[in-house]
Amino acid sequence: MEQFTWQDRSRPQQKDEQMAGKFELYKDKAGAFRFRLKAGNGEVIATGEACKTKAAALKGIESVKNSASGATTVDLTVAWPRLGGHAGPN
Repeated sequence: MEQFTWQDRSRPQQKDEQMAGKFELYKDKAGAFRFRLKAGNGEVIATGEACKTKAAALKGIESVKNSASGATTVDLTVAWPRLGGHAGPN
């Protein structure tokens, strides 16, 4: 399996600083390019869909980076009374 790892090396890591998360770009068994986001402790916290090209997978990584910094949390598990009490806005 071909695997690529991206890490932000634009600033040195401090000794007492927890390791930041990282994106890993890899090929799956079918030969598609995929990425996963790992937390500092190595736990996978997000995965990307299969892409035909490496460039498309890298674009997905950039999209997650750009979207996540300002993302809000929407709790779809709470009842919405104006919609008959079921969970979510739909």
